[in-house]
Amino acid sequence: MRLVLASQSPARLATLRAAGITPIVRVSQIDENAVLAGLPGGRAFDGGPTMPADEVAALAAAKCRAVAASVETLEPDADHVPDADRLVVLGCDSMLEMGQRMLGKPHNPDVARRRIREMRNRSAVLWTGHHAIVLDRTVGRQSLSGLPDSPSGRMHATTRDDRLGAPRWHRTAEAGSTASTIVHFGDISDAEIDAYVDSGEPLEVAGSFTVDGLGGPFITGIEGDYHSVVGLSLPLVRIMLRDLGIFWPDLWDLRR
Repeated sequence: MRLVLASQSPARLATLRAAGITPIVRVSQIDENAVLAGLPGGRAFDGGPTMPADEVAALAAAKCRAVAASVETLEPDADHVPDADRLVVLGCDSMLEMGQRMLGKPHNPDVARRRIREMRNRSAVLWTGHHAIVLDRTVGRQSLSGLPDSPSGRMHATTRDDRLGAPRWHRTAEAGSTASTIVHFGDISDAEIDAYVDSGEPLEVAGSFTVDGLGGPFITGIEGDYHSVVGLSLPLVRIMLRDLGIFWPDLWDLRR
């Protein structure tokens, strides 16, 4: 079994590696603005029923499903798809709730500078969405009655396209979950903000800050899961995968 991380975040990759899991990284190419604009209840804080958790959940699901779809038709060992009987595709997304706004990556130095000045001496909520899809592989054509129960407790059928002679991946389980963590920011001077923005680090991270990098000294406290602020809640993902029938230690490198 291998984990496929549907994210280009170095922090999420480092978090998994530190936990003993080296994932296969495949980056999704979704239009995040289109996903958010397409939420049935509109954006959060726009007067509709959409909550902050809905936004990060939708983005995580879109990333996960896009990567899963890109893998489903590929053979193992093709285009960096590992030779495994089972793949777990994991998508994540983070946004910062502050002042009834949901903030993603600033991209622009001036935007990052304004945001960090607004954040200092205040607290905000970091929301993280997680979505997982389990893909199973069967090499031969088999009927539903000929397959054992899946780890999720459901029967599943997979087939092989005899014309192509290639095994295919099939979704057997899927789930999503979100986490929120309160982040307390310190008294950051204008000079420190300018130096931090000039480093480039806050430009491509949710909320314009990191807790595991140069931004760490500017954060005075966290209420919740530290890993969620980094971008991937290990405890939440473990429980989410457990409910899908995945034994977390089976993802460890040392068990392969």
